[in-house]
Amino acid sequence: MKFTEDKLEVSFIELLGNEKFSHHLGINIVRPVDEVLIEEDLLQFLLIKYQIQHLTKNEARSIVLKLKTLPSSDLYESNKTINRWLSDGFILKREDRNQKDIHIELIDYNGLEKQLASPNLDQISAEPDLKYPPDHNIYKFVTQLEIVGSEKRIPDGIIYINGLPLVVFEFKSAIREEATIFDAYNQLTVRYRRDIPELFKYNVFCIISDGINNKAGSFFAPYEFYYAWRRVAGLAKEVDGIDSMFTLIQGMFNRNRLRDIIRNFIYFPDSSKKNEKIVCRYPQYYAAKKLFDNIKVAQKPKGDGKGGTYFGATGCGKSFTMLYLTRLLMKSEHFESPTIVLITDRIDLDDQLSEQFTNAKRFIGDNTIVSVESRAELRNLIRGRQSGGVFLTTIHKFTEDTELLTDRNNVICISDEAHRTQVNLDQKIKVTDKGVAKTYGFAKYLHDSLPNATFVGFTGTPIDATLDVFGRVIDAYTMTESVRDEITVRIVYEGRAAKVALNNSELEKIEKYYEQVALEGANEYQIEQSKEETAKMNAILGDPKRLQSLAEDFVTHYVNRVSEGATVKGKAMFVCSSREIAYAFYKNVIALRPEWNEIRVAAEGVVLSEKDQREIKPMERIKLIMTRSQDDPEEMYKLIGTKDQRKELDRQFKNEKSNFKIAIIVDMWLTGFDVPFLDTMYIDKPVQQHNLIQTISRVNRKYEGKNKGLVVDYIGIKKQMNLALAKYNKGDEDNFEDIAESLIIVRNHLDLLAKLFYNFDSTKYFNGTTLQQLNTLNQAAEYVQLTKDIETRFMGFVKRLKAAYDICAGSEQLTQTERDYTHFYMAVRSIVFKLTRGNAPDTAQMNARVREMIKDALSSDGVEEIFKLGENLESEQDLFDKDYLAKIDKIKLPNTKIKLLQILLAKVIGEIKKVNRMKGIDFTKKMQALVERYNQRDENDILRSEVYEEMAEHLTNMIWEVQREFSAGEALGIDFEEKAFYDILKELCIKYDFTYPEDKLIELSKAVKDLVDSQARYPDWNKRDDIKSALKVGLILLLDEFGYPPVERDEVYVEIFEQAENFKKYSII
Repeated sequence: MKFTEDKLEVSFIELLGNEKFSHHLGINIVRPVDEVLIEEDLLQFLLIKYQIQHLTKNEARSIVLKLKTLPSSDLYESNKTINRWLSDGFILKREDRNQKDIHIELIDYNGLEKQLASPNLDQISAEPDLKYPPDHNIYKFVTQLEIVGSEKRIPDGIIYINGLPLVVFEFKSAIREEATIFDAYNQLTVRYRRDIPELFKYNVFCIISDGINNKAGSFFAPYEFYYAWRRVAGLAKEVDGIDSMFTLIQGMFNRNRLRDIIRNFIYFPDSSKKNEKIVCRYPQYYAAKKLFDNIKVAQKPKGDGKGGTYFGATGCGKSFTMLYLTRLLMKSEHFESPTIVLITDRIDLDDQLSEQFTNAKRFIGDNTIVSVESRAELRNLIRGRQSGGVFLTTIHKFTEDTELLTDRNNVICISDEAHRTQVNLDQKIKVTDKGVAKTYGFAKYLHDSLPNATFVGFTGTPIDATLDVFGRVIDAYTMTESVRDEITVRIVYEGRAAKVALNNSELEKIEKYYEQVALEGANEYQIEQSKEETAKMNAILGDPKRLQSLAEDFVTHYVNRVSEGATVKGKAMFVCSSREIAYAFYKNVIALRPEWNEIRVAAEGVVLSEKDQREIKPMERIKLIMTRSQDDPEEMYKLIGTKDQRKELDRQFKNEKSNFKIAIIVDMWLTGFDVPFLDTMYIDKPVQQHNLIQTISRVNRKYEGKNKGLVVDYIGIKKQMNLALAKYNKGDEDNFEDIAESLIIVRNHLDLLAKLFYNFDSTKYFNGTTLQQLNTLNQAAEYVQLTKDIETRFMGFVKRLKAAYDICAGSEQLTQTERDYTHFYMAVRSIVFKLTRGNAPDTAQMNARVREMIKDALSSDGVEEIFKLGENLESEQDLFDKDYLAKIDKIKLPNTKIKLLQILLAKVIGEIKKVNRMKGIDFTKKMQALVERYNQRDENDILRSEVYEEMAEHLTNMIWEVQREFSAGEALGIDFEEKAFYDILKELCIKYDFTYPEDKLIELSKAVKDLVDSQARYPDWNKRDDIKSALKVGLILLLDEFGYPPVERDEVYVEIFEQAENFKKYSII
């Protein structure tokens, strides 16, 4: 028994049934086939919910019409509008203008947290205060619903609430390796978007599942932003695999939670150039809810003002958690429209956070969202109001004076990265010639300015003092969980301290000093006081010989990573321990690589669009990022530049195509600086434990093609890093992979591959001519295809080898022989990969250097034709050229020849299918049967040449058979296109067991083709229902006129019409 998509569908039906979603088959839903709403449910819901307001049937129908008239042609804007109506409702103007307008909600939120209406809507009194009273919503899970748009499509499942199709499910079989949830994603976002866009006007989010991988995401999001929902409630243990199907349903589709997500946790920016729609992830949902509940308890005067601490791994989306929390607070009836002060501890306000919040006025429900430039401005804004407003500021604004801002208790302070400066309540005394001056830590000013506020802390690394100010950790989400959920990538560690240390005794000094600094914890003032120790350390770290050695090692390591294709965009950060050392290091690097100091727009070979040309500013490859000092030497002073120039450098480093690739930093950009494609961080600075996690997390952001971030350690931070991980993220020390482990994996896999190749002579690849090397590659590709089992093992081994090799590619412990063999196996894999996958988009799996080597050396017919067929989708090659087939026939590598003939035959069948759908399907089945027989050949047949020759002959014969089909109609006196209709009419006679005269069949074929030509002469005919309807009617009348079919079969009309659509789709109008 196989666990197919149908079985998976049944599992979802049962699980959703447990959550009280009644199941309905699409065939039983009464509606026109092109309608995606269940109008009867929506009308019923509206008339019952607004019975007291005497909503009329006519008014309810006007709401349905309002929804239906939003265009699916502008899908994003229509979806944005409907999602806003779902979460906030809208105002209905009454038929009788004397009656009060109604605030309409399309979903009954009875039983959830009581919320205020949005500011632009009338205030509506809340429901009775019951915990979970019954709501009026109609919940349905509908499967196999046929929807006709430009094509007929049948989504696997749709969640309907009140007749609105809010969640679309697409399933794939768990047991077929080739059926992935990525295919399900493509089906939703490409095929369904193209053919039935009307369905997605109402969509809240989508679910893709094969039973083992179960993910939810926005319809507009890239595939990599679909995530599992691994938690049902609270701090329960997260789960994987099939269990994640249960947590997805019990977590997201609990009726109350689903309504809550729809209402408060789907964010559209006020304006977006990228069609952004953010669906919350489970850690964001639970964190925001728990913090909200805790803030209610902590609010003064009854509470202690400690709203709680959220401990979330850096890079896991804390800013969106803040946004969701802000909406919950602002919309809550309990808090009576609070004032929210959002504080960061950077000197310059976090532009990213500021832009996000100021672009979320509608979502938050308040038009006053302001980035505050000074304390005086903040005082004016807060003092003049009793409620509302979101103000973004920096902690440093609070040291300007100690004057009270407000003593209201409906003020909530949300602190970003709360662990650093916002917990310092210490008093400091400074003796000057004017007397004794008292100053306090930032947090003291903050608490004195807002004495009755509730304080909430967000941090990636909570220290003990954080908990004293903000209260206990309410919810946590560690780096390990974040990597497992594919929200961030894993971080890999490479220690290179010994490479540049002057001698062992000085290395020990560095380690000892580093331990001392790290153990000082949060009190940064202690570090400032240890000037002497720092000076001694900088003398060691800044030793000219060491810096020269450091620069040489860095340049070699960086260049190797770029040339090996081990970095996605070549972006790297180098952290130095002081400004002076950073400048000296920079000069050493430039001396080694003067070309990195040349001003260029972009790296060689980078293609720039018009937008790129406008946005990218020409500059050097390497830059110093730090603030100026008045005492800087002139050259250094100019090099660093102004604050505005630094802002420009910020923009350019965040542009993947900019020539600016390497940033040398000291303190700036270590926190809150997000560059998703940054994947290498070099550290040559002692960093405190809680800052260390922040620093290395710069490289854990997710980006297409990036599967890890590399931390290169020049100072010996490994021990401290593990201590920090053990302290802050239980279990997270396992999340850091060591270069040593990768070396073991590389050597193990080289050994496994050597055993696989024990019968193969590869010596010519390593010491032969270019042509001999290429022939050896061809023979090796042939060798691994001897059986499907060998091929599968080989491809898997090399894939794992490459993943480990990318991590340790810069290590000197890898011998040249090991490198050479690695590249040899990767080259063979890339050839087999091209053969087996044809024009697959997954070319990133091929090592960049290997690809270049093969490209340069391509002269062998076998490989050359593989690349031609693989890369030329619109091949200029005549598919039936005898010389071309003869050329393939001459290839001496039987497996390669068969793969090539397969690719060619698939292309040929693709061509005939464009015009003659029936024959195309027939040939496809024949080819699949042939290939299956070949793949299942007995191991004893591996060395029998006649097996290969027979297969090649069968494939060649089939190619000529297809070729003959192009002219087969001539014998009947009809052309190729008419023959397509003849074939389907003839096939239907056989299928439904009736006879029909041959001469009339030929005449009918011509008549059908003429009818299709006449009706479908407009380019957009297949999108126009009027033309399609006319064509259907014309076909029925024409068939009736010819007395075909003599039996009553609706399927006959369907199949003929499908052929007509197929024929016109590929015809040139």
